[in-house]
Amino acid sequence: MILIKNGKIFTMAGPVLENGCILVKDGKIAEVGQHIAALAGAQVIDAGGRMVIPGMIDAHCHLGMWETAIGFEGDDGNEMTSPVTAQLRAIDALNPMDRSFQEARDGGVTTACTGPGSANVIGGTFVAVKTHGDRIDDMIVKDPLAMKCAFGENPKRVYNAQKKLPTTRMGTAAVIREALMKAKRYLAAIERAGDDAIKLPALDMQSEALLPVLRKEIPLKAHAHRADDIFTAIRVAREFDVDITLDHCTEGHLIAKHLVKEGLPAIVGPSFGHRTKYELTNKTFDTPGVLSSAGIKVAIVTDSPVNPLESLPLMAGMAAAAGMDRMEALKAITINAAEIVGIADRVGSLEVGKDADIVIYDGHPFEIEGKTWKVLIDGAVVFSR
Repeated sequence: MILIKNGKIFTMAGPVLENGCILVKDGKIAEVGQHIAALAGAQVIDAGGRMVIPGMIDAHCHLGMWETAIGFEGDDGNEMTSPVTAQLRAIDALNPMDRSFQEARDGGVTTACTGPGSANVIGGTFVAVKTHGDRIDDMIVKDPLAMKCAFGENPKRVYNAQKKLPTTRMGTAAVIREALMKAKRYLAAIERAGDDAIKLPALDMQSEALLPVLRKEIPLKAHAHRADDIFTAIRVAREFDVDITLDHCTEGHLIAKHLVKEGLPAIVGPSFGHRTKYELTNKTFDTPGVLSSAGIKVAIVTDSPVNPLESLPLMAGMAAAAGMDRMEALKAITINAAEIVGIADRVGSLEVGKDADIVIYDGHPFEIEGKTWKVLIDGAVVFSR
């Protein structure tokens, strides 16, 4: 049992509590309030007026898929042998022993939504994991989290080099439509078979993996930078009546009024770094603020290893510096991220019953001088400065 007291607590679910307290019991938040008496045997952490926030969440990264300081041996992010690899699962590639997990955790990022890259049109499933642990099976928050798909330049480039479909944006859309159509027919055949195993269709692992998408148990997680690619992603999702998240959304600020009408949230980033390809021409830190001001729920991401995962609060700070409301920027790496990816029942805010993922800061997370002082994951102190 742990009692955190004298903290400036940003619950992300209500007003800021000055000199507030959080009681942690059995890995969960047991109580949040202005005055909580220390129970017998409780470890007391005096925050000394420091800022206390929920553990930060990156809604789109590739943590553990490309390992640190290693080449091919640790490169497990893209299976570039077929444009559709829906049957792949991120959990089978993640190496929690990679130092990037520790760096993320020590930097206050306690949950990462990680998975395949964007070489393939359909790349496989993402997973949400905690950043502390030595066995990925014990670190899972939600699996599967989403089905990765990609529009725009990346799948074109990969398969143009192999001289096979898709080499155009038309081809990319056609590939994803074909995969979803096959999965729909596969599902219909399963439903017709009922309890008669003899009538079941032959096993198709790709279609099998897409069934949770068709049943709206998980969304498509659409890599889309340019405005036209964002619209194609939405068009395909509407055609098949499936849920979708718009990841990267680099030109979202140019089409904000359309995204408002669609009622979809935006997972924005990475906004930091060089414009390495044409579809990043309009990349700017203005995007999160423009979308947020228009009423769109926004998450901000690092796309690690494009940017280190521990730089997540810096990315939010840069968005705030570009005009995004500071509280909205903080929501974009906590509660908004959790709600958009569907894990807000466990993380994203400091509320009773949720996982005790808590970060205590020296300074403010948006400031260069700001540093994590203590980090708790599932009620255990995993970092202390």
